[in-house]
Amino acid sequence: MTFKKPTRAGLVALALGVLFALFLSFSAINSSYAEEAAATPAAEAAAAPPACAGNPDPKLAVLENCTPNSGDTAWMLTSMALVLMMTVPGLGLFYGGMVRKKNVGDTVMTSFAITCLISILWLIVTYSLAFRSGTPFIGGLDRAFLQGIVSDISKGIGNPNPLAPTIPETVYLCFQLTFAIITPALIAGAFAERMKFSAMLWFIGLWAIFVYSPIAHWVWGPDGFLASGNSDAWVKVLDFAGGTVVHINSGVAGLMACLLLGKRKDTGPNHNMVLTFIGASLLWVGWFGFNAGSAVSAGMQAGMAMTVTHMATASAAFTWMLVEWMMRGKPTVVGICTGAVAGLVAITPASGFVGPLGSLCIGIAAGILCYWGCTGLKHMLGYDDALDAFGVHAVGGAVGALLTGVFAVEQYGGTAGLIEGNAMQVVNQIEGIVIVFVYDAIVSLIILKIVDIFIGLRVSDEVEREGLDLALHGETVH
Repeated sequence: MTFKKPTRAGLVALALGVLFALFLSFSAINSSYAEEAAATPAAEAAAAPPACAGNPDPKLAVLENCTPNSGDTAWMLTSMALVLMMTVPGLGLFYGGMVRKKNVGDTVMTSFAITCLISILWLIVTYSLAFRSGTPFIGGLDRAFLQGIVSDISKGIGNPNPLAPTIPETVYLCFQLTFAIITPALIAGAFAERMKFSAMLWFIGLWAIFVYSPIAHWVWGPDGFLASGNSDAWVKVLDFAGGTVVHINSGVAGLMACLLLGKRKDTGPNHNMVLTFIGASLLWVGWFGFNAGSAVSAGMQAGMAMTVTHMATASAAFTWMLVEWMMRGKPTVVGICTGAVAGLVAITPASGFVGPLGSLCIGIAAGILCYWGCTGLKHMLGYDDALDAFGVHAVGGAVGALLTGVFAVEQYGGTAGLIEGNAMQVVNQIEGIVIVFVYDAIVSLIILKIVDIFIGLRVSDEVEREGLDLALHGETVH
């Protein structure tokens, strides 16, 4: 790993990044001080007794130890395994089949290495920043290094996160970890076949801290300013399982990487469509844990989320196949698989809020608009998104987030959408999309520029021609 001489623009980007890091640090520290000040004997005496469930306000629902519900815990353990399967092996095979043979090893190793790196950062700080109470912008540090987590086996008690009142916090943090893993792994599809492995690790690590953690806290944190479950939220954005946090977030970061890296020197046919088929199939199965698991209980909402996830995926894949057939004369395996992923992406924010008819409409819209995002939009703007991370995930995530505000059914998710007379929810969804898009684009560019200054982002022309597998890892696929 070599270092490059800094440029003036790079130093400015570095300064902005340092200032932002200080802002996050001060926010977390101030939150910790505020919590300590509130924990006075008088405040404790006035506080309501802890409860395991029953209060819809997450700030009041769960305070201390409770006995987990065994059914909910079993389902969430299963969901965690399903979502982890989405990245390794699912996404690795899906992406690995679409690159050229000389870059397959680097592609699958990227998914595996990201899984390891994000897990370590989650333990150290990112879980606490994302899912603990702090400020409307960032969580506190009370779970840094996963300190303070209770798991009393002899008494069968633990201290759940307020967002998951009926399962141990260890289970909840592992479930959310799988989301934090797959989100940056999705970004890698945009810069496949041309980024240094070392640069990728630095970029993904910094991005997880300064982009994923804050945005996850805004939308899902107990006091996030976009969280629909926060009674004090400024804008209540409906995002059941990650339309903004996961898909718009990863797609926009991927686009920024494409723009900064530039186009590949040469391209070629997909290495192995069967690998892509296997990967897409694993993603489809794993996504039931992704969406139905986001109910954080084994109940009716999980059942509806599973139903609409399957229906939207099938309709999007079939729609993509028909559009591709009409536009190009032949339906392809890679096409129908990509359409299925587009449907999974689009239904993600809506899965806990819409019914079967809404899922059908969302799937059809995703099949059409994501196909355009991967063909017409990419050609019009001229960027080289190697595996269509932006066209599928940012476009699909935005389509799903917006249509959530249209098709949300109060009976299913507690919030009405446009069809039921709540036009303001569409406005809220648009505001959430724009806020996440702008913040992600700016901070991702800063991080990419900082990494480029010190170690460089792109491999040399010679390495790119030879292939990343042999040059960076000393391995080849036979």
